[in-house]
Amino acid sequence: MIVAGETSGELYGALLAAALREKRPDLDLIGIGGERMREAGVTLVAGISSAFGFAEVIASIRELKRTFQKAVDALNSRKPSVLVLIDYPDFNLKLAEKARNLHIKVLYYVSPQVWVWRKNRIHTIARLVDKMAVILPFEEKIYRDIGVDCEFVGHPVLDELKGMSLQKEDLKRELGLRPGVPLISLLPGSRTHEINKLLPVMTEVIRECRQEFKDIQFCIPFAPNTDMEKYRQEISLLEQEGVRINQGKAVKALAASDCAVVASGTASLQAVLLGIPLVVIYKVSSISYWIGRMVLEGKYMTLANILSDREIVREFLQADASAANVSKELKRLMTDSRYRENALEAYSRVQEMFNGKKASDRVSDMVLQLIGKVHNSSLIKEG
Repeated sequence: MIVAGETSGELYGALLAAALREKRPDLDLIGIGGERMREAGVTLVAGISSAFGFAEVIASIRELKRTFQKAVDALNSRKPSVLVLIDYPDFNLKLAEKARNLHIKVLYYVSPQVWVWRKNRIHTIARLVDKMAVILPFEEKIYRDIGVDCEFVGHPVLDELKGMSLQKEDLKRELGLRPGVPLISLLPGSRTHEINKLLPVMTEVIRECRQEFKDIQFCIPFAPNTDMEKYRQEISLLEQEGVRINQGKAVKALAASDCAVVASGTASLQAVLLGIPLVVIYKVSSISYWIGRMVLEGKYMTLANILSDREIVREFLQADASAANVSKELKRLMTDSRYRENALEAYSRVQEMFNGKKASDRVSDMVLQLIGKVHNSSLIKEG
């Protein structure tokens, strides 16, 4: 059983499911996720039910409770050999407790950010999981120091690039864009509140950049689980301005880009690993931001900055996430060759941290090892 609570985790779940299917076509895979996991052969017991930020979680609590009950029912009725939990800690740690009571093996894939806030969760994780697979290099030591069986497996965003052409002009043609014309992609995130907050800013960025650059094109790749009908009016206006809209093609859009504007999250690391100069923006409700500033530790939100311990990607948060600030940074990345080269050099040091790692393949091996332990344990009991 694979449980993902949001779009990035669902991608990792789909990649893991595909790796498992390749090695063991006979496996019965169930889970919580979205269309990508379904297409990878996972029978869904519930759909993604995520929220981010304190105010946003309150609004979604009823749906989260229903989803959690469906997950518990599946554990009780299907009794999976292994439960794979992908990030999403408030939901998944409660589910791990249920699995532990049923003697189901638990593999936690993608660590909660215990190094940023609520550090005591690490002891709960240590008590509940059999194996930890982390995707950031410094996380392995954090868990091993308290006796957790933990391994840095690399980042699954690299697995999505496997077999994909990274030729910019070919990708532009595939996406319906003009070859030879500079491209800026704008990724507004996957959660409803992210899109609501960031899409208007990105629309203004497009208008300002059109005044600054004579020949340029724009693409907004929405996340696969986005309700496109909800944004029909905004999309129609953007298309009238010549913006290419697509869904579920964020990685290809990033790889084809000369620059990108990205909501803080997984896509920002994807851009860095692809070597695409970018600007990160983020907004949440005022109360979520205020509470966050009170409880969160750490100087940065962007993964590449956290890994580098310095701002190699400009971050604009809350009121600073304005069209004027973003456009100014984009202009510098597009026109100042030394500034751009320095950014790309810093990105290359982040890329080196993940060289040679194949996250989905390694985690699939971990799952199969845990299944083997379950079966061996059963044989011992029967003997």
